[in-house]
Amino acid sequence: MQYTHSLAVIGAGSYGTALAMTVANKNLNVLLYARNKEQALNMQASRYNEKYLPNIKLPDTLSITSDFKEAVLSSQNILLVIPSHTFRTVLNELKDIIKEDQNIIYATKGLDKYKGQFLSDTIVEILGSKIKFAALSGPTFAKELAQGLPTAIAVAGNDKTYLKEVCNLMQTSYFILYISSDLKSLQLGGAVKNVIAIATGMSDGLGYGANARTALITRGLNEMVRLGLRVGASDRGFMGLSGLGDLVLTCTDNQSRNRRFGFLLGQGYSVDEALEEIGQVVEGISSTKEIFELANIYGVQMPICSELYEVLEHGKSGKDAALSLMQRENKEDKYNIKI
Repeated sequence: MQYTHSLAVIGAGSYGTALAMTVANKNLNVLLYARNKEQALNMQASRYNEKYLPNIKLPDTLSITSDFKEAVLSSQNILLVIPSHTFRTVLNELKDIIKEDQNIIYATKGLDKYKGQFLSDTIVEILGSKIKFAALSGPTFAKELAQGLPTAIAVAGNDKTYLKEVCNLMQTSYFILYISSDLKSLQLGGAVKNVIAIATGMSDGLGYGANARTALITRGLNEMVRLGLRVGASDRGFMGLSGLGDLVLTCTDNQSRNRRFGFLLGQGYSVDEALEEIGQVVEGISSTKEIFELANIYGVQMPICSELYEVLEHGKSGKDAALSLMQRENKEDKYNIKI
């Protein structure tokens, strides 16, 4: 099949737009899919994504459509930048359209909402084991990437040759991709870091200071590794961009929606009030439930994630959750994790 674009991006939020712009800035034709027809028309006409990335002009080689089939069939490489809770739904829409020679790239962070499994497993389940795919994850704020500021992320997948092709397609002078051999740690790191970011934001909202924030980040990394080892990831995989790097970024900068959401909770907002204030999807909410359930399946202790689950699902106060964490019995770390 003859393709008209180097990349098709599904999802015209801030990150999807920024990634589409990055590739289009290489003077490559990119087609960006926006579900909302009015948004697509406005972006195509004005050359700005006013809702998510105002004041940053779109490259001339970036086109926008609200026609899902047109977007999917425009390129051999389809990049999904969508919330994790819609991932399975979008793949089901894809399976009746996608051709045998097409490949999937995804920058979605989280687990499958419906089965609690890695998104890579959902791809194989729905699209089959023959499809080539690559996952992107790392410390990336969309606005900085769209502005052309230096950014580095990791990429992992099921075909080494295809990973190199993805790097060649997407890498620029300011956007660097590093190939990872540990797909599980890359995906799990991207899910757990959002949970810890809510917790650290909540701690700051409560006024607990830098000591508490740093402790939460460090112990959060420990929880990430502990669960990762049980599901077959390597501890080393969490020490790179998609683990430690993304964790530090998301927990310490207010560009993070998850951190801001947690901060509002600490300030006394309800979950619904905080979500209304943020105005965008907060991935860490669904990830908290998914990680909590996965940890229970594998019998892994994740105190920070567990306490945040109680806050989000059962209305426990942030102060009571913090008190529970501080009163935990002093136990030696399982699996000899020296963090």
